[in-house]
Amino acid sequence: MCKILVAGGAGFIGSHLCKKLIEDNNEVICLDNLFTGSLANIKILQNNKNFKFIQHDVEEPIDLQVDKIYNLACPASPPHYQYNPVKTIRTSVVGMANLLELAKKCNATILQASTSEIYGNPLEHPQKETYWGNVNPIGIRSCYDEGKRCAETLMSDYHRQYGIDTKIVRIFNTYGPNMHPNDGRVVSNFIIQALKNEDITIYGEGNQTRSFCYVDDLVNALIKMMNTPDFCGPVNIGNPSERTILQLAELIIQLTKSSSKIIHKPLPSDDPTRRKPDITLAKSKLNWEPTIDIEEGLIKTINYFKSILQNI
Repeated sequence: MCKILVAGGAGFIGSHLCKKLIEDNNEVICLDNLFTGSLANIKILQNNKNFKFIQHDVEEPIDLQVDKIYNLACPASPPHYQYNPVKTIRTSVVGMANLLELAKKCNATILQASTSEIYGNPLEHPQKETYWGNVNPIGIRSCYDEGKRCAETLMSDYHRQYGIDTKIVRIFNTYGPNMHPNDGRVVSNFIIQALKNEDITIYGEGNQTRSFCYVDDLVNALIKMMNTPDFCGPVNIGNPSERTILQLAELIIQLTKSSSKIIHKPLPSDDPTRRKPDITLAKSKLNWEPTIDIEEGLIKTINYFKSILQNI
């Protein structure tokens, strides 16, 4: 049994990770400041003897004894990370430094949940890990993009300078149960609007593309990465099945049997036009690729949001 710290463990991805780690017979400490995370996401774990929740902000150091650290502590949707951009970048950079110091003290392996946003509005398609990105350093998304890029630098320097066992995973668009209904991400936005038979809002013409990975596939990849020796990454984790935002909206309308109409609004600043991972490295190093197709994953997610709306 390993003692594992999951920072951001009450969030969307973190809560699924905590659940899987508990199922795999580990002792899990879930750390979260509950800015975007929710106790409801981890309610089913609260009475488990191998699970402990600590309300804490990673901007402040913490003293624990652990074997492994997963860092998912940062708001990941544009409305949430743009709400307090200074806080966002401090969470990514100061929080990363604090968790790396903890890893150094404990001689623990640490995994950073980085993001496809480090590629910015990419000039390379699909994006390989060797691509350095096309990021606006002073835009409205920069607090998140550059914060995550700096966190990768810290991980790499702690590995080189102190010999810390570090793992960097670049997460592409992920969806599934426990998404915040008001997080502003495209899947949750479209599903909520469709279930309410409201107009579905598309920014621009809807020709921009994304690649959507179901959360269970992502969690399996995170655990594989953590347990793969002699590989620091970075490694892309996502579903390479690319589709336009307009196609996604039409599919959600179909699956929900909604009467929603699609409306168009101006495209936000620095919104990437194309996003698709090259997962060759994940296949070869982790023996991983996604197994859940978009329709199966969306049906599970739609059912989750139906239950949420019934309780509001």
